[in-house]
Amino acid sequence: MAAVDSFHLLYREIARCCHTHMEFLAVVGAFYTARKGLHLVGGCCSLLWSNVTPLLLSRNSVIKQYGEWAVVTGATDGIGKAYAEELASRGFNIILISHSSEKLNIISEAIVKTYGVRTICMEVDFNQDHGVYTDIKEALKKTDVGILVNSVEMIHEYPQFFTETPEDRLFELINCNIAAVTMMVHTVLPGMVERKRGAIVNVSSVSCCKLAPQMAVYSASNAYLESFSRMLEKELSPKGIFVQSLIPLCVGNKQSASCGVLHRLPFLVPSPEVYAHHAVRTLGITNRTTGYWAHSLQLLLSRLFPGWMCRAVGQLLSGSPLHP
Repeated sequence: MAAVDSFHLLYREIARCCHTHMEFLAVVGAFYTARKGLHLVGGCCSLLWSNVTPLLLSRNSVIKQYGEWAVVTGATDGIGKAYAEELASRGFNIILISHSSEKLNIISEAIVKTYGVRTICMEVDFNQDHGVYTDIKEALKKTDVGILVNSVEMIHEYPQFFTETPEDRLFELINCNIAAVTMMVHTVLPGMVERKRGAIVNVSSVSCCKLAPQMAVYSASNAYLESFSRMLEKELSPKGIFVQSLIPLCVGNKQSASCGVLHRLPFLVPSPEVYAHHAVRTLGITNRTTGYWAHSLQLLLSRLFPGWMCRAVGQLLSGSPLHP
């Protein structure tokens, strides 16, 4: 109430000092411009910090302090696969988790041959009952897990209204995008806390901070990941655990079609390999990032304009009125 009373007092003081409506609107406009300016300055500082600082530091030695092994879920496709390869290139042994044993074996062999590190493959279907996490915990019991990358996700096959989404699909989205991330953190965290070191990376998407109508559950699950990561960061930072919320925009390959005309601009829609190379460098630097400089710039610019305008531009660029 005190804040509300202060605002009303400020409002009355401004109105008393303004002799015309135009003067009043000018003051309001000045406040709005100042607010946007501060957001812009803060966003630019954050962008520079998360993308320039890694270039000035030797990152491999810092990242290796987390431990010898990295666990990557969703490791057979897209960002998860590229992230696993990038960590392997920096000397990490990799535990690959996915539902496809065939893809796991192919990627495992390629990583061992290319980077000379050790790998462990775990075939896991996160849409099964919670017993799978008991098996994972047992398998990781004696492993020095330094980094956990939660990259597994399930997305709507196409935008559709919530009432038209089958119940089975809703449960799959919740199990894969929310329950799997939560339980994987709960599985590896005790060891990290005991060793007083480690890093957790939760990969979501920009839909966590931008409206995505007709993809309600997917968007809401990403918002959960964002909030979950921020709360964990406050809780675990004093214990030596680094928690990062990774919020990519459009990344190449499978997502290219949904990026509309943007896929013609490769610096805006990087390949998973390029994206992972940049994202890994932000470990230990920033707790919340898009992971890629051009994505950070896009997100920063989008915050300078009203939501309806950003959605309209997004629909135009994607070539579909169904996308936000």
